[in-house]
Amino acid sequence: MSEEDDIMAAWGAALSEQAEAEKKAAEEPPAESDDHDDRSHLLDASGADVETVPLENFGEPAPISKEEKRRLDSILDIPVVISMEVGRSQISIRNLLQLNQGSVVELERVAGEPLDVMVNGTLIAHGEVVVVNDKFGIRLTDVISQTERIKKLK
Repeated sequence: MSEEDDIMAAWGAALSEQAEAEKKAAEEPPAESDDHDDRSHLLDASGADVETVPLENFGEPAPISKEEKRRLDSILDIPVVISMEVGRSQISIRNLLQLNQGSVVELERVAGEPLDVMVNGTLIAHGEVVVVNDKFGIRLTDVISQTERIKKLK
């Protein structure tokens, strides 16, 4: 088995372990259980009754055509640049030129805060650093919704 196979096996084991932990957490009963689902007692912030409305069922999505699948496949192969940002700092050119081995640049981010996951310069998620077989990786802890990403583009 090659070193790359060992790394992939370790990543697979780590992901399986995470999936099992998430499954176990989902199976545990909530701390406060409510034996009934009577929502007629709901009130808004002002104390007025809130009416619940059933959601419309849109049914199954229509299958995609071969042409649409071909177009989608071509998009899926486009390479993108993904980067993790630990933090930022703004310094003068004078201070930049004085940096040498052992210099410390203070970042605006507090230790323990999640990293920013950027794709082509756009924030898509937050995550935490993990180490598997002496290589760094990132575990996504919060993925930015598509609507939030669109709002930031405007």
